Amino acid sequence: MKIAQIAPLYESVPPKYYGGTERIVSYLTEELVNQGHDVTLFASGDSLTKAKLHPVGESALRLNCHYLDPFAHHALLLGQVSRLAPSFDILHFHIDYLHFPMSRILQIPHLTTLHGRLDLPDLPLLYQEFSEMPVVSISNAQRHPLLFVNWQATIYHGLPENLYAFNPQPENYLAFLGRISPEKRLDRAIEIAIRAGMEIRIAAKVDPADEKYFQKQIKPLLAHPLVNYIGEIGEKEKNDFLGKAYALLFPIDWPEPFGLVMIEAMACGTPVIAYRQGSVPEVMQDGKTGFIVENLEQAVITVERISQVSRLGCRQVFEEQFSAKRMAKNYLRLYQTLTKTRVRPRLVS
Repeated sequence: MKIAQIAPLYESVPPKYYGGTERIVSYLTEELVNQGHDVTLFASGDSLTKAKLHPVGESALRLNCHYLDPFAHHALLLGQVSRLAPSFDILHFHIDYLHFPMSRILQIPHLTTLHGRLDLPDLPLLYQEFSEMPVVSISNAQRHPLLFVNWQATIYHGLPENLYAFNPQPENYLAFLGRISPEKRLDRAIEIAIRAGMEIRIAAKVDPADEKYFQKQIKPLLAHPLVNYIGEIGEKEKNDFLGKAYALLFPIDWPEPFGLVMIEAMACGTPVIAYRQGSVPEVMQDGKTGFIVENLEQAVITVERISQVSRLGCRQVFEEQFSAKRMAKNYLRLYQTLTKTRVRPRLVS
């Protein structure tokens, strides 16, 4: 098939540091190429891929201080996609709803994977207007605020099987990996580690929008002798960071759409201690890949029980359920369905 993958421009594909959506776009694109498909990736100019790269801008927006208006770059992206659309069998968008007005009038099969939270009050009216758009959820929990939209499937994220090496012998520290923001609850993770009497190593970035929260709520906690703040790390450092951890802490306080770091930890053989929010009960197998907890006290207790979890079992669950091959297979099945049923554009009166 001739497939277009359309990525957001905030990070390169794959991202240099943090960037869950762009990372998944990369894994999917590379696996589709591996399986012999003709794939074009629309992404920032510093992206790296075995597919045909259609660059939009010289570099990703987040790390380029000269780019001030992200919407200008995404308008350029949409213009170029629409111009080249007839040359593809299907367009696969990863940019939320930005393309919906354009996709409504294009006579090309298309699909949108929704990567973010859908419980925002701004969204119901928009999705009611564009209710015919074929969309994919990354967990069943993600769908709950917008059950009425045109869901085609739930397709879980996947990683290349050789991306992370299995580590059967962990060191004596707990890990936190991701963004420092109110909903990720690093403050909880630090308290869990301190109460359990274990070192916590924090590999995380701070977005400009969260800088005030970091300075006021998190920075004072970093002075504790059990807290080791590393900062943002790249893909190369992740394997050691996650693989050597005794457990990953994921004490979220929001309806997490997927939680990529959970399967990254599983791929290394590292169990996860996660709060029961959003997709967690779908991604985690309680007692097999870690523990799902309801509160701080349960989290502290389960730190002591982590040795009961088989690290090899964590790796096996990853291989069976969360590989890039499995993800690509599920998307290809959907591409074929959509190209066969080829829906005509909706006429608006």
